[in-house]
Amino acid sequence: MIRTIEDNATTVTNKPARAIGFWVCLAVLVIFHAVGFWGLMFSGRPMYFQELTPLNLLLTNALLFSLHRTWNAQFLVFAVVVTIASFLAEVLGIHTGLLFGNYSYGAALGLKLWDVPLLIGLNWLMLVYSTGTIVTTLKVNPVVKALAGAGLMVLLDFFLEPVAMRFDFWVWQDGVIPVSNFVGWFGLAFLLQLYFHTIAVYKQNPLTLFVYLVQLLFFIGLYLML
Repeated sequence: MIRTIEDNATTVTNKPARAIGFWVCLAVLVIFHAVGFWGLMFSGRPMYFQELTPLNLLLTNALLFSLHRTWNAQFLVFAVVVTIASFLAEVLGIHTGLLFGNYSYGAALGLKLWDVPLLIGLNWLMLVYSTGTIVTTLKVNPVVKALAGAGLMVLLDFFLEPVAMRFDFWVWQDGVIPVSNFVGWFGLAFLLQLYFHTIAVYKQNPLTLFVYLVQLLFFIGLYLML
């Protein structure tokens, strides 16, 4: 983690214009999540801020990928494959109970197709890309990197799940989060991470660590206040 921060700092300071862009993106990311946290917990109008969840997700992705370099065909294929594959996995999960368990999506994540929010694939892409980029500095083989990246994703999901039920992201049958959810999350995340770590795409982005940490702290904070 310390090595990742150092690498991010080196990347940012290489070009003055890029450094300014990074600090602007980071400031917007932190402010938007801080306002969202206050709105959900203290504003007295949590429903209003729940409705902004799709905007939050779109904004975070826009900030993150605005700092990605080398948009070659292989990276675009990666982005499309991860988005579609994860969306279809969620469709399968919703309608069969396989992979994750029995759950259904609420209204907070916006427009749905086949009972799954259209933005859910984008969320998976953001998580796979950000965690995959974080662990890419590890001096280990791709399988171990994929395991580490999947572990980071499941850690975030652990704190996300109770928050998701509270704010109408999704709901589990009988209100119980099954172990199969975390097993399924890890399995799918591992496969997508392995794909990321075995293709030749640019794997540096100074914002990825902060996107992950801001979201992790956001959901831990909400989790502790439920």
